[in-house]
Parts: sequence; structure tokens; C-alpha cells
Amino acid sequence: MKVTGSCLCGDISFEVDGEFESLYLCHCKHCQKDTGSSHASNLFSSDAKVAWITGEDKIKVYQLPSTQHVKSFCSNCGSALPSLQMNNELVVVPAGSLDQDISIKPTAHIFTSSSAAWEKDIGGIISYEKFPK
Repeated sequence: MKVTGSCLCGDISFEVDGEFESLYLCHCKHCQKDTGSSHASNLFSSDAKVAWITGEDKIKVYQLPSTQHVKSFCSNCGSALPSLQMNNELVVVPAGSLDQDISIKPTAHIFTSSSAAWEKDIGGIISYEKFPK
């Protein structure tokens, strides 16, 4: 399977060739900090290859000291981008960075012991298709 992706400003584009084994919704404190949200939605693959089409020189990589937490992002707009993790044995692709829909569904929520208190029991709140008026 080949999928394409890009950053928000469009300076960086990429192609991922390979199968995704899982889609984890990670609620750890590190993912909360680097997404600014309740969780990160990342695709994982042990055999996929990432090819940078444009903007590879604009990619920044941050590894949180003393952890295996890595974030790759666009130096212009800050969008999350694919990265190699676990000693370069695992390709991690932020699901929202892809330019098309994929068929894989979330595999699991992980690190739920770190979930943000405000996200518990939100299933019953009002939802809007667009910004509310």
C-alpha cells in the first residue's frame, strides 16, 4: 500500500510504502504535550518506508531526553510528520498527516492511565459538523 501525506503549510510532502500494523491512540503525557490535545493518533509499521517528496530540509526532529519519545515536525508550520522510532525499527506516522483516507481503524487506546481528566465521559456532549454559531 502507498499513501501520501504533507504538512499544513504544504512545504513538506512524503510517501509511505508499506502496510500499517496498528493505529494507536496514545494518551501519554508526552503525546498530550506535543499534540496539544488529549491524545496522538499514530500509525505504526515495522516494514514501511518513508520517501520525502518535498521539503526534507525543513524537517526538525526532537527526542525527549532519557525517553524513546520522538517527534518529527515541519519547521515552518509545526505539523507532526513521520518518524523512525525504537532504534529505527519502527515507522510512526501521524494519522492526520496523511492526504487521503485509509481503511485501518484504531487498534487501541494506550497509556490511558495518563488520560486528561477533562476527556473522561465526553461521549454524551453535543457535536457540531462545523464551528458552532
